[in-house]
Amino acid sequence: MFTGIVEELGTVESLDLLEGDAARLTIRGPKVTQDAAHGDSISVNGCCLTVVGTGDGTFTADVMRETLQRTSLGGATKGATVNLERAVTAHARLGGHIVQGHVDGVGTIASREPAEHWELVRVAAGPEILKYVAEKGSIAVDGVSLTVTDVDDATGTFGISLIPTTLELTVLGRNKVGDTVNLEVDVIAKYVERLLTAQSVAGGNE
Repeated sequence: MFTGIVEELGTVESLDLLEGDAARLTIRGPKVTQDAAHGDSISVNGCCLTVVGTGDGTFTADVMRETLQRTSLGGATKGATVNLERAVTAHARLGGHIVQGHVDGVGTIASREPAEHWELVRVAAGPEILKYVAEKGSIAVDGVSLTVTDVDDATGTFGISLIPTTLELTVLGRNKVGDTVNLEVDVIAKYVERLLTAQSVAGGNE
């Protein structure tokens, strides 16, 4: 589990395709690799990956086909910058919200509007994602815990406001209009939907 508070910006060293539609991803991240060991979890742009090897400030993770197809990691290139966060420990502060590292889908940066002290960004997403997004609710964008400012179903977008710290310390400060981002909705919304669906089915069978 993660909190959506990025610890450092890492750099993609390589993405090597393997047999069976999988890949091996190597990323440089001196801070997150200080205490990383085989089997640990590290969030890469919001994707929970398992460390299979470390060395000289880098870590390597195996990426399965599902992840390559459903996230932006399938298009990762050497030298690309990524958000990194180690799994939260029991004694750590939950500074963002509960983030599982299970990406629900990708969105696209639709617009950016700089202001004096922040930047308003709109993200386009499909209806299968937007149905879980609520004004003032939480969402993880490339692994960053953010508060939704508004949802516009007519345009298929939602808004987020980025403060200077977020712009400086995460890839969201570098993303351009048209770039894809990984999205993970609040897990509580999915559990509520599942519970209501189950109750509806049970009621219909009575």
